[in-house]
Amino acid sequence: MEKVLMKGNEAIAEAAIMAGCRHFFGYPITPQTEVAAYMSKRLPQVGGVYLQAESEIASINMVLGASSAGVRVLTSSSSPGISLMSEGLSYIAGCDLPAVLVNIQRGGPGLGGIQPSQADYYQATRSSGHGDFRILVLAPNSVQEMADLTMKAFDLADKHRMPAMILGDGILGQMMEPIVLSAPEEQKPAEKPWAATGTGGTRKKNIINSLYLQPDQLERKNLERYERYKAISESEAMYEEHLMDDADVVLVAYGATSRICKNAISMARSKGIKAGLIRPVTLWPFPEKALANASCRAKSFVCVEMSMGQMIDDVKLAVKCSKPVYFCGRTGGMVHSPEEILKKIEDANGGVINEHCI
Repeated sequence: MEKVLMKGNEAIAEAAIMAGCRHFFGYPITPQTEVAAYMSKRLPQVGGVYLQAESEIASINMVLGASSAGVRVLTSSSSPGISLMSEGLSYIAGCDLPAVLVNIQRGGPGLGGIQPSQADYYQATRSSGHGDFRILVLAPNSVQEMADLTMKAFDLADKHRMPAMILGDGILGQMMEPIVLSAPEEQKPAEKPWAATGTGGTRKKNIINSLYLQPDQLERKNLERYERYKAISESEAMYEEHLMDDADVVLVAYGATSRICKNAISMARSKGIKAGLIRPVTLWPFPEKALANASCRAKSFVCVEMSMGQMIDDVKLAVKCSKPVYFCGRTGGMVHSPEEILKKIEDANGGVINEHCI
């Protein structure tokens, strides 16, 4: 199939259109603005609606409204913009609505900087808004996956009636790679009998709502939702393994960082150190079983993140503290070199414990 050269941000936008998304509401912020810019050109060409809202707060509430009407809808932002969306995201989850959000992470906290980061892991997987709820979180590590996982995100969001997030970073958003854009097979759009589309005088009206004034009703609703989350955890976790058959030292990394790890692993193996990689593709649900299985044979783990250490908590929980878990982090928009990851692999292989390699 013919390949096209695209930026990661552009690949997300085109993939969303190919997945049937015809509605985009958002606000520009570096390093994700190309998603919105691309949509502003392409959506009118396919009969869609592009609207630059006055703020991220307005855009996420427009997403809620569009999703309530049963359409596929996208918004995108970067770290501080996603923070502003957190209230609306909680409302979307509370209404059991599907929607897709894109976060191309930048350094923080606060305004921070415009360089790449992975410091929104907690926000995406634990504190995306108030209340008891989860969102699906997919973490691509290439421009090809930016496209593929965007299409996947729309399908998963519709299937499970919940928000899904593409969690990238400034490297992936801005880099260009040749990709194949494979259109989904033509199929009738999934019917959404719950949507507020008008009754036509033939059915009972639908009400989209997240308000339950009776505590027993709200508890029952949350318990039902968490039963669904439990099933999703069993069925939807995705990951990649690299050189894991004989790995003594297991690196755990996602997104752009995982690509650097593969270079470090090659360097380690040239020195006789059996290193491998488990790359979570879904950050929620987290691939706990893959790490638990690896802990049965590996000597140690190294969690590599562009943060002060956030995913490391999930790694430790997955291996149940049965093996040492080392940390290799950069922050503030700094990016790992293969050499510093190699040094941490050597420490993990030899039993030397250093808390950070920042």
